[in-house]
This record gives sequence, C-alpha cells and structure tokens, in this order.
Amino acid sequence: MDLVEGVGESSSPARSFGGLGAYDIRNDVYNRLIESGNHEAVSNPEFREQLDVHFNRLPASYVLDINMDKVEDVLLHKKLLTMARDPENRPVFHIRFLENFWIKGDDIEDRQAFGASPTAKPPVGTGNDGVLPLHDRQEVLHTPIHKVIFSTIDKPKLLSQLSALLSDIGLNIREAHVFSTSDGYSLDVFVVEGWPVEDTEGLCEAMRKAIARNEGSWSGSSHSKSVVEGKPGDWEIDTRLLKVGDKIASGSCGDLYRGVYIGQNVAVKVLRSEHLNDTLENEFAQEVAVLRRVQHKNVVRFIGACTKSPNFWIVTEYMPGGSLYEYLHKNHIVLELPQLLKFAIDVCKGMEYLHQNNIIHRDLKTANLLMDSVNVVKVADFGVARFQCEGVMTAETGTYRWMAPEVINHQPYNQKADVFSFAIVLWELVTSKVPYDTMTPLQAALGVRQGLRPELPKDAHPKLLDLMQRCWEAVPGNRPSFSEMRIELEEFLEEVQENPEGPNNS
Repeated sequence: MDLVEGVGESSSPARSFGGLGAYDIRNDVYNRLIESGNHEAVSNPEFREQLDVHFNRLPASYVLDINMDKVEDVLLHKKLLTMARDPENRPVFHIRFLENFWIKGDDIEDRQAFGASPTAKPPVGTGNDGVLPLHDRQEVLHTPIHKVIFSTIDKPKLLSQLSALLSDIGLNIREAHVFSTSDGYSLDVFVVEGWPVEDTEGLCEAMRKAIARNEGSWSGSSHSKSVVEGKPGDWEIDTRLLKVGDKIASGSCGDLYRGVYIGQNVAVKVLRSEHLNDTLENEFAQEVAVLRRVQHKNVVRFIGACTKSPNFWIVTEYMPGGSLYEYLHKNHIVLELPQLLKFAIDVCKGMEYLHQNNIIHRDLKTANLLMDSVNVVKVADFGVARFQCEGVMTAETGTYRWMAPEVINHQPYNQKADVFSFAIVLWELVTSKVPYDTMTPLQAALGVRQGLRPELPKDAHPKLLDLMQRCWEAVPGNRPSFSEMRIELEEFLEEVQENPEGPNNS
C-alpha cells in the first residue's frame, strides 16, 4: 500500500477542524446526533460508550475525515464495520450519489473543475441568470460523482483489490481514504466518477455482480498447514540452529530480523501470525518457490525457510549495505556517474537472469534492491514475483510509484512491466529523489495511466535520459530488454572509465 499499496494514505490532504482534538470531535459528533433526534443516539443508553469504541478502533486520522455537516456517516461506518464481521456479507458496501461535477468538454482527460458543488451549481463564467454564454455551451458537460464505502477483513493488497473492483465496472477513483481498525478490519472510502447517471440502484447491482465474479477472494481466513507443496527439502531450516537477533525493518504484515544460522549472518523475514490469511500464505509459498530456483550474484541468496504454521520464516543472506532507497534518500547521496552505472548494471544483470528463467518480479523498486558489504546490488523480495509460464497476468501488483501503466489499468502484461519499473529506478539513481514526491501513491498511479512520467533531470547524461524514456514507453513492446540494457550500460561505463574527464562524466 513501505506502505501496502498506499494503505493509510489519502489522495487528498486531510482537513483540520480548527485545532480540535479527537475527544472534542467525538463530543461534537455525539451532541449533533442527539440534537438532530437521531433514533439510535436518543434511544440507546449505551450509545455514547459504543461511539467511543468505534472511534477507538480506528486511527487518529479518521476523525479528520469526518464531515461535521453529515455526522450520520459515522453511524453508517459503524454499521458497515459491524456487518463485515459476518463472512457471508464481505465485502460490505454502501453507495450514494454526491454531486454533479462540471467539466470542460474538450479537456475531459484533465478533469478540470468548473464550480463543482454539492448542489450542482452551473459552471463559473455563467451570467447572473445562470445561463452559459452561447459560445461555451457545447464545451461544458457534467458527470455524476458517487461515494463508495467498503468494509471487509483487512489484508495485504486490499487497496489493489478494491481498486480493481471499481475499475471492473468502469469507475475512476478521484479520492481514496483508507483506514484499518485495531482488530483487523478495513474501512475504505472512495469518491468515484464514471457511472453515467445519478441513480445508485444500477451501480449497486453492478457492484454486486463484480463482487460475485471474485467470490472466494474476500474471506481472509487462515489455516494451520504447510503452505509449500511437496516434501520439505534441504532448504527447510532447523529452527533450533537459528539465532534471531535485532529487528532491522518492519512491514505491514511481517518483520525483518538480523540473525545467525549455522555460523553465517542472515536476514530472517517473519510473517506475523495475527495477519496470516490465504492470500498472504500463497504469497509466502510463491516467494519460497521462486527463491529455491534462483542463484545469481545479483539476486539475494536464499538459505532456507520454515513453512509450517504458525512459523512462516524466510532466511536469506544478510545485506549489510541496506537498500538503495535508504542509501539514496536517507543519506541524500548524489551518485557519481561511474557508481550510478555500476548500480544500474547490477540491477540489469539480476533482472536479466530472472527474465531468462521466466520470472517476473512485479515489484521492482529501490527498496527491493539491496547492497552487500562492497556495494554490489542484488534484487530482493519476491513476495509477488511470478513465473511467466503461469499464463496471462492482469492483476494490479506492485507499488504505485514504480508501477507500469498496463498493470495499473489491469491489462495483460509481461516482463516488460519490470522494464518500466527499472526506468523509475534509473530516474531515482540520477536524481536521488523520490518519484512523484508531491503526490500520494494513488495520485501518481492515476497520473501514470494518463501519460504522466517523472520530470526529466536537466543535468543528466543524454544517454541516461534516452534510456529511461525508452524504458517508460507506454507501449510495452517498445521497451528494451534487460539484456539489451546491460550491454548498452556496460559499453557506456567503459567509455566513462576510459575518459573520466569527459563531459557529463560526473
């Protein structure tokens, strides 16, 4: 959304309420419900206590998204979360019409607003009588905006799954507000466009059909079993010989520890038992399956795994240099050209090897590129990697800032999706900046699908600018392969080393 597909982020900035704290807002919500004569608030003597329980389940950011002119939404959210406890209901959803949004007909792609409001006012520029000037009448259209609220079991990649669901029925996401409860549920609020009429009945029916087409993917249930098919081999670790030390990183569903296994320094990826479900266990099994089959100097070395519930652990070589993301962004490193090229070549070598073995990484980014003690870069984290032979892939998988447009659009994709991600990695190496750093992940994804790319750095070598532009071509077939890029970069590095004082070689 590292975030799991943007979980916890919003595509629009959170609003403040005059500096009020959470407790004050709860009082205000409660008082307004009482004053309005809300039946549940007035008739239930335990209502205030239940309201506090609702707020306590959700993160502090939740109160900042409450519309104080529509405090009944809090009761709706509370009801949806309660309904989501029944597996037969999941995912629970609620849809309502919000407003008509005025847009300029010849600029629809940019979704330029003209005086949008909940009461569907005419566009700015109309006369006092509300009549649009004659020459502009054909240029202005309106599109209905709806709010869709989901509640279900919280799990990895849930935002991607819900985004795919909305996309499946032709909806475009304008805003997303995503909250996880303390007891493992989610409350996901989307503002969408794309449904042609204000009436929600048809949209609700389309949503029910889309959910039915994905039946079985919402349960989030867990099972006590070994998740890796076949008999354990020599890769199944003896936990008695593994000494787990300090935690070195945390993710949404697991933690990474430093450890020692049979005398060698290792990294231990531990899935937290409270987050285990079918989806996460399948990703774990897939990661072990990929790691067992790869061995290359630019791919993190697999040492072993524990695959029996509740202990799901993956043990790999320890990479003392950390990730390229940390190296670039925490240390604000500006790379010299020779070092930049060496990093890029290492990545190409690792990815070339994976692609030659029919493996698509699907989440290539600097956070998944690790360095050893002598700054050799290795490709890591195969939790969402897949074998090409598994058939056509359309699932939205990866991290939004690095994701190829065909993946965002749920179109069939292949290994060239990794090449697009490499273009963003190369841009990071050149600029030492986070891609689309003024946008949320979801805003970046919506931009990329419409042709947005990072701004080309002005001082970069022309050969690097040319390469990154070829790699982020919208048409996957126009992107080069990692084999071609490795050769090109190796030749470039040789030129730089032979002529270190040449132009643009620093």
